[in-house]
Amino acid sequence: MKINLSGHHIEITDSLRTFVEEKMSKLDRHYDNIIAGQVTLTVIKERMTAEVTISISGGELHASAESTDMYAAIDQMVEKLIRQVQKHKEKLVARKQGQI
Repeated sequence: MKINLSGHHIEITDSLRTFVEEKMSKLDRHYDNIIAGQVTLTVIKERMTAEVTISISGGELHASAESTDMYAAIDQMVEKLIRQVQKHKEKLVARKQGQI
């Protein structure tokens, strides 16, 4: 999966880039057809926001999280995205089996 990482009012350090890439690699365990991802990290005063949009076969998924710590916001964002990917995969399997 190709990940584009951008920062708004924050400099993207190597440690942040590595952390995001490690966390986003968890998505590959849950779903194979992820094409690309766009991660945006934003800082406004004390509020750190992490947003992601991933392109998958059949559409796009979006998640965002906010915290006072950037690493915590990234963790929360990835957990939300994992739940969305799992739900999307369950729907695909259910359609294939004729349950929906």
